[in-house]
Amino acid sequence: MSFSVNLLTKIVRRLSYNSMADYNVAQKRIEYLGKNQVLHEHELESHDPLKLFKVWFQKADSNKMIREPNAACLATATKDGVPSARFVLLKYFDSSGFTFFTNSDSRKGRELEENPRAAMTFYWDQMDRSVRIEGRVEKMQPGDSSVYFSSRPRASQIGAHVSRQSTVIASREYLEKLTEQIEAKYKDKEVPKPDYWNGYKIIPHSIEFWQGQSDRLHDRIQFIRSEDVGEHNKDVCQKGENGWVFYRLSP
Repeated sequence: MSFSVNLLTKIVRRLSYNSMADYNVAQKRIEYLGKNQVLHEHELESHDPLKLFKVWFQKADSNKMIREPNAACLATATKDGVPSARFVLLKYFDSSGFTFFTNSDSRKGRELEENPRAAMTFYWDQMDRSVRIEGRVEKMQPGDSSVYFSSRPRASQIGAHVSRQSTVIASREYLEKLTEQIEAKYKDKEVPKPDYWNGYKIIPHSIEFWQGQSDRLHDRIQFIRSEDVGEHNKDVCQKGENGWVFYRLSP
């Protein structure tokens, strides 16, 4: 036992004091929730993950320390499996899925075109909670995207015309000059939705709810569609609502 501890100590010291490291992050650690705040299955507010997400999201939204509770990391991949990730803002969610909007010519838009699957992760630091969503992705109809686009601030509408997202540009000045041109073009006019600006909906097949514990024995409750349950998991699954089942994952 002492050998293992000594070995671990040496490894940590090497990680911490490696001459190549510019900044020591190995020892950064915070306390999460205590043993009296564990997440029990029978205490879940709902056994429908979309309803449960609504409960958790509303708590995050009411927390004044969380500036953007709808900010989420969106992961996509090429058809060959090369991943990429970035933060987007969730704009709608209901019983059918989770909707965001973006430029279809961007990297994520191109990847979703060739591989219409994605993962979306919310992390609410002040609550020690996170939600992971995985599923297939559908592009919204142009008319539905236009409805949301018309509700955006005018500056954001102009920005959608200016930005050819993910393309290389010469300078910041280029954007500012193009903004002036677009503003002049639509002076005293409504700004239409660009054809390349669209909404996307993730239709989930898996939703995981995570709650941090200080001893690192975190609570993880995963919901999947009942038809996706593997033979080896049937004995531990609990029946959820509206075609979902759930079980606990090891941290």
